[in-house]
Amino acid sequence: MKEKLMLEINEFQQLMKDVYLKRDQQQGLERTFIHLIEEIGELAECLNSRDKKIIQSEIADIIAWIFSIANLLEIDVESSLLNKYPNQCPRCKSNPCICK
Repeated sequence: MKEKLMLEINEFQQLMKDVYLKRDQQQGLERTFIHLIEEIGELAECLNSRDKKIIQSEIADIIAWIFSIANLLEIDVESSLLNKYPNQCPRCKSNPCICK
Protein backbone atom coordinates (compact mmCIF):
# COMPACT_ATOMS: atom_id res chain seq x y z
CA MET A 1 0.00 0.00 0.00
CA LYS A 2 1.30 3.44 -0.94
CA GLU A 3 2.12 5.68 2.03
CA LYS A 4 0.37 9.04 1.94
CA LEU A 5 2.68 12.05 1.86
CA MET A 6 1.78 14.72 4.40
CA LEU A 7 3.39 18.15 4.36
CA GLU A 8 3.10 21.13 6.63
CA ILE A 9 2.62 24.45 4.88
CA ASN A 10 6.20 25.54 5.62
CA GLU A 11 7.51 22.17 4.35
CA PHE A 12 5.65 22.62 1.08
CA GLN A 13 6.99 26.15 0.74
CA GLN A 14 10.52 24.83 1.24
CA LEU A 15 9.90 22.10 -1.35
CA MET A 16 8.76 24.71 -3.89
CA LYS A 17 11.84 26.79 -3.04
CA ASP A 18 14.17 23.82 -3.49
CA VAL A 19 12.60 22.80 -6.79
CA TYR A 20 11.74 26.13 -8.44
CA LEU A 21 13.43 29.15 -6.82
CA LYS A 22 16.36 29.31 -9.23
CA ARG A 23 14.05 29.18 -12.25
CA ASP A 24 11.64 31.69 -10.70
CA GLN A 25 14.49 34.12 -9.94
CA GLN A 26 15.64 33.87 -13.56
CA GLN A 27 12.19 34.59 -14.96
CA GLY A 28 11.39 37.26 -12.36
CA LEU A 29 8.37 38.22 -10.35
CA GLU A 30 6.29 39.56 -13.26
CA ARG A 31 6.62 36.38 -15.37
CA THR A 32 5.99 34.19 -12.31
CA PHE A 33 2.81 36.17 -11.64
CA ILE A 34 1.74 35.75 -15.27
CA HIS A 35 2.11 31.97 -14.88
CA LEU A 36 -0.20 32.14 -11.83
CA ILE A 37 -2.82 34.07 -13.81
CA GLU A 38 -2.57 31.54 -16.67
CA GLU A 39 -3.22 28.71 -14.21
CA ILE A 40 -6.24 30.56 -12.78
CA GLY A 41 -7.54 30.87 -16.34
CA GLU A 42 -7.08 27.13 -16.86
CA LEU A 43 -9.05 26.47 -13.67
CA ALA A 44 -11.83 28.78 -14.87
CA GLU A 45 -12.02 26.89 -18.16
CA CYS A 46 -12.29 23.47 -16.54
CA LEU A 47 -14.76 24.32 -13.73
CA ASN A 48 -17.76 23.78 -16.00
CA SER A 49 -16.59 20.27 -16.81
CA ARG A 50 -16.88 19.28 -13.14
CA ASP A 51 -13.99 16.87 -13.79
CA LYS A 52 -12.64 16.66 -10.26
CA LYS A 53 -9.27 15.19 -11.29
CA ILE A 54 -8.54 18.05 -13.68
CA ILE A 55 -9.79 20.66 -11.20
CA GLN A 56 -7.57 19.20 -8.45
CA SER A 57 -4.57 19.43 -10.75
CA GLU A 58 -5.27 23.07 -11.61
CA ILE A 59 -5.75 24.00 -7.94
CA ALA A 60 -2.41 22.36 -7.13
CA ASP A 61 -0.75 24.36 -9.92
CA ILE A 62 -2.23 27.61 -8.59
CA ILE A 63 -1.02 26.90 -5.07
CA ALA A 64 2.46 26.05 -6.34
CA TRP A 65 2.68 29.36 -8.26
CA ILE A 66 1.47 31.29 -5.21
CA PHE A 67 4.28 29.71 -3.20
CA SER A 68 6.75 30.64 -5.96
CA ILE A 69 5.69 34.28 -5.67
CA ALA A 70 5.94 34.12 -1.88
CA ASN A 71 9.44 32.65 -2.14
CA LEU A 72 10.57 35.38 -4.52
CA LEU A 73 9.30 37.98 -2.04
CA GLU A 74 10.64 36.05 0.99
CA ILE A 75 7.16 35.80 2.53
CA ASP A 76 6.48 33.02 5.04
CA VAL A 77 3.11 31.70 3.86
CA GLU A 78 2.35 29.70 6.99
CA SER A 79 2.88 32.73 9.27
CA SER A 80 0.88 34.92 6.90
CA LEU A 81 -2.05 32.52 6.94
CA LEU A 82 -2.02 32.14 10.71
CA ASN A 83 -1.86 35.92 11.20
CA LYS A 84 -4.70 36.58 8.75
CA TYR A 85 -6.90 33.62 9.79
CA PRO A 86 -6.35 32.89 13.51
CA ASN A 87 -9.05 30.21 13.68
CA GLN A 88 -11.74 32.77 12.87
CA CYS A 89 -13.03 35.02 10.13
CA PRO A 90 -10.79 38.12 9.94
CA ARG A 91 -13.81 40.42 9.48
CA CYS A 92 -16.49 39.21 11.89
CA LYS A 93 -14.06 37.41 14.24
CA SER A 94 -16.41 34.41 14.35
CA ASN A 95 -15.99 30.70 13.62
CA PRO A 96 -17.97 29.83 11.60
CA CYS A 97 -18.16 33.11 9.72
CA ILE A 98 -21.37 35.10 10.21
CA CYS A 99 -20.60 37.86 7.71
CA LYS A 100 -23.51 38.79 5.48
